[in-house]
This record gives sequence, structure tokens and C-alpha cells, in this order.
Amino acid sequence: MPEHPNIELAVRHHRAGAAGATGAALAAYFHPDIVQRELPNALVPQGATRNLDEILAAAERGQQVIRRQRFEFHHAIATGDQVALEVTWIGVLAVPVGALAAGSELRAEIATFLIIRYGLIVEQRNYDCYVTKF
Repeated sequence: MPEHPNIELAVRHHRAGAAGATGAALAAYFHPDIVQRELPNALVPQGATRNLDEILAAAERGQQVIRRQRFEFHHAIATGDQVALEVTWIGVLAVPVGALAAGSELRAEIATFLIIRYGLIVEQRNYDCYVTKF
């Protein structure tokens, strides 16, 4: 899929996250002044805005909840420093969440918009539409 260096970076970033990257391995994709916005969804009803430290902390917490995960990439487009991805996220729970037992599969259809400068992600906006019912 990658045809543009910024798409390549965005895909590598998602794959690293799916592989369980945390700490410095995950931070390597982000500019120190990153702003990540997660729009309201079934897991984060109020939405969230995170800086780099909060992104890294969320990744650590996610390791306790998700046993394994992957992304299926459907579409990507880049223009200038902006990238848009359409992906399906599939995760398997390590622990129960709501009415779902450990081992249950979660699915979300996601649109992610990134701004990349200096070879790093400086802004990320996620629209996560969870298909799995909680």
C-alpha cells in the first residue's frame, strides 16, 4: 500500500503499535509535541486529547487489556504533510471488559488523520467506530 513516505511512516506506526511497541519504540514515531485526539466512541465516550506521555501511558495500559491486535489497511491517501488512513482494527481481550469475556474479539472501523513533519507524527485524529457491542 505505501506509495508515499508519509503513508509508509503511518503504516509502520500502526504495525508497531499492533506488535505491542511501547516506550521509546513507540515514541520514535512521534514528535515530542504530538497532539493525539481520539473522538468520542464506545470505549472513550467523552473522547480524549493526549500528549506524548499520555500516549505512551495508554499504550502500556493497553498491553494489560489486549492480548493481540492487528490492523487491516483499506485505503490511504497523502497530500503534503497530511495522511488519511481507513483501517479495520481487530483486538483480542486479555481480560474481561464489560459483558465481554477474556478471549473475545473486538473490532473497530477507523479513520485516522495524521500530520507528519520532520519525519515524525505531530498530530493524530482518530475516529473509531466499534463494531463489537459492549
